[in-house]
Amino acid sequence: MKELFNDYVQSLETYIMFQIKQETQRLTPELTQKGRKPISLSMGAPVERPPELVYEKIKEAMQEEGMHTYTTPKGEAYLIDAISKRMKNRFNVDMDPKTEIFSLIGSKEGIANIIRALINPTTNDKDKDIILIPDPGYASYKEMVKVSGGLSYGIPLTPENNYMPDLEDVVKNLEKDGYSMKKVKALIINYPNNPLGAICTKEYLQKAVYFCKKYNILLISDAAYVDLTFEGAPKAHSVFEIDGAKDVAVEFYSFSKPYSMTGWRIGWVCGNKEAVGILGKLKSTIDTGIYKPIQKAAAEILNSKEGDEYIVEANKRFEKKQKIVIEGFKELGWPMDKLNPPKATFYLWLPIPPKYKTSKEFTDAVLQKSGVVLVPGSAFGKNGEGWVRMSIVAAEEQMYEVIRRLKEDGFYFE
Repeated sequence: MKELFNDYVQSLETYIMFQIKQETQRLTPELTQKGRKPISLSMGAPVERPPELVYEKIKEAMQEEGMHTYTTPKGEAYLIDAISKRMKNRFNVDMDPKTEIFSLIGSKEGIANIIRALINPTTNDKDKDIILIPDPGYASYKEMVKVSGGLSYGIPLTPENNYMPDLEDVVKNLEKDGYSMKKVKALIINYPNNPLGAICTKEYLQKAVYFCKKYNILLISDAAYVDLTFEGAPKAHSVFEIDGAKDVAVEFYSFSKPYSMTGWRIGWVCGNKEAVGILGKLKSTIDTGIYKPIQKAAAEILNSKEGDEYIVEANKRFEKKQKIVIEGFKELGWPMDKLNPPKATFYLWLPIPPKYKTSKEFTDAVLQKSGVVLVPGSAFGKNGEGWVRMSIVAAEEQMYEVIRRLKEDGFYFE
């Protein structure tokens, strides 16, 4: 039956997180027997309970008349209105609930579908539509573009460019590699960034908006981590705080990261009404929207005192865990003072010890010997090689246990 399926799907690799999970499951009995039961620091998934308010509201909503019927893909009015209010409260930007907001079954689904809507598929590399993606960047971007029949082109995010690359340099490099800006359909930005935790300035967002206007391309802002900043750090911005951004941009949001609602699968897109409308048209042919009680609970948490307090407390926990890990890696010899750890997200981006040739070689060794599950930097793009991502989402005692195991098992930076 395999030959019946299209070339794009057949060329996909299993998502890196699922590859890691499968290998972890295979090794679990052996690791457990030797006192190294796996500790997962791979998935970007908070492990805390969501806010109690969402439990209360979903229970109430499930008893309401008409809550178990089909819902509109756009989202029920109570959710869309709450999103509009949140954008005003959080960023002081106005979003028209009728034309500029659409609900999503998580932001991942929305980004994949808008890429699908942009690309005219072809098998000839030189004729493919191009999406500019951050490198290192979210591992799914590249595969989303690939399965849509397009070509992803990595934009290097490095310490040298302060993780805010000069976009005109990207154009020069693209053309040097034999591609044309005429084939570029969109630029994806992601701040705070996965896997780096880097935040960009408002001035950089302004440059990105100007760039997309100049070349008549769509600006796709992945704002999944926009609320995950530590105390004292500058707050992350919405691209719509920039004048004229609605002319070229859409922005994607998720309930997964700020409210620990990963399994609820709910998010939204907002921005340019033509882009939102086309994405909505596509979605209306392939899904029927989110379960109404989930929408009701999500709408309630968005602008609530409980929701805002939950985010503040969650960020304090992430910052505390980060300090535990940073101190531990210092003791293991990592040059933490030079690495400028991020003040956002729950990720830590670390160089691999010099004796390892690749990031995968290092993460495989740590998993097989210590039962600590990390992600090789190569999963996030060419510029990720030589690095490793750690998700500091596990309990504090597990963070201490990770450091203890690495010391016992000889994983020093040497």
